[in-house]
Amino acid sequence: MPRFALKIEYDGAPFVGWQRQQALTSVQGAIEAALAKLEPRDHTIAAAGRTDAGVHALGQVAHCDLVKDWNPFRLSEALNYHLKPQPVSIVACAQVADDWHARFSALERRYLFRLVSRRAPLVLEAGKVWQISHGLDAEAMQAGANRLLGYHDFTTFRSSICQADSPLRTLDELRVETVARRDGAQEVNFHVRARSFLHNQVRSFVGTLERVGAGAWSPDDVAAALEARDRAACGPVCPPHGLYLAGVTYSEDPFV
Repeated sequence: MPRFALKIEYDGAPFVGWQRQQALTSVQGAIEAALAKLEPRDHTIAAAGRTDAGVHALGQVAHCDLVKDWNPFRLSEALNYHLKPQPVSIVACAQVADDWHARFSALERRYLFRLVSRRAPLVLEAGKVWQISHGLDAEAMQAGANRLLGYHDFTTFRSSICQADSPLRTLDELRVETVARRDGAQEVNFHVRARSFLHNQVRSFVGTLERVGAGAWSPDDVAAALEARDRAACGPVCPPHGLYLAGVTYSEDPFV
């Protein structure tokens, strides 16, 4: 059975998350249902990461096994047709080796979190960014973010229901970027990169760093929270709708 890699974009708002759940609308379930329109049977696809409810994706990657030797372009076109009107798009498709795996072959995951400081309600970007009303000190947030880089026990910054065997992870990048906007509001983007993440780790980072930017925490408070290895020491966990799975890295990009 030929195996295909899919690069997927989606709006997470109407879904319970990536993972298929009985009687609930998930991204995985939507794609598997579209595959069943092409080859009528049960399908199970595997993804590079399982995003939570409300989290979006710019470059989620999954793979599927099919009977027919599809032309990748035709496969993506057919899937996009059957995915309508759900906010899911197959933006690239490629045939890969039988032992290639969207999750286990991945070398790193990249996330983007968008935060906008504006008094007036956002209309066009509602549900796509985390909006706050106060200003932020981006330099202080970067100083706090730097305290989290490297190999650590991230117990403080993972959900109490996280199912990972170990809280030990290496954080390769946590970059704070100020983005110019036409409306003059302050937008801060957080670029986060690691081989793997714990449940709610990125949202815990951003919620904590927002407190630093607001002046309620110092960068040293972030280091102390990390060292505490205690979930109670974490700052607020920010909402999911500003978070995007931006991309996945492999030893060879299957979509080139």
